[in-house]
Order: sequence, then C-alpha cells, then structure tokens
Amino acid sequence: MHDKLFHSPVALTVGLGFKREIVSLAEMHDFLTDWTTSRRGPLYRNAVKACDLAVPGYVTIEQARRALVEFAQAASILWPDLEPAAGVHAVARGYGGYAA
Repeated sequence: MHDKLFHSPVALTVGLGFKREIVSLAEMHDFLTDWTTSRRGPLYRNAVKACDLAVPGYVTIEQARRALVEFAQAASILWPDLEPAAGVHAVARGYGGYAA
C-alpha cells in the first residue's frame, strides 16, 4: 500500500492511558485491523470502508481521517488534547463576528 499522510495526526488513547498517533492511511488500516472484534460497530465499519476507498482515491484522505475521528469519539478513545476543534462549527453573528 502506498502510504498517504494525514494533514495532522489522530491521537488515540490506547491501553492504560497511553497515546498512539495515527498519521497515515497505512497506520489507520493497521490500527483498525487490530481493533477488538467485540467492539466493532457501524462507525468502525465506516472507518474501514473510508480507509479502503481512500487508498485508490475514491474518497479523500481527509474523509478517511474524519471517519477515524468519528469512530474514535464514539469508542471514547480519541485523545482529548489533539482534536479540540473537531466539533466546533462557525456560526455567523452580526457585525462580522463568529461564535463557536
């Protein structure tokens, strides 16, 4: 597999509070392949599919990364310090300002 890098790593909590950073499609694939069978659900399957589709370019690398982030959030393994803006959406306010 020709490796494709994410624009920024996805940090995950693994084991007893250890951090693992996923920086590419190959690492995402390896992590998902090793994920415990009993904890695989719809968001896991979405992440696997996005990873598989990103390799030949059917979806973007960032779409695959986002699928991994969504899976990690649902599985409560997303490292809290690296994805602070993942759920923030800019909302237009009067006078040209924005609110999160």
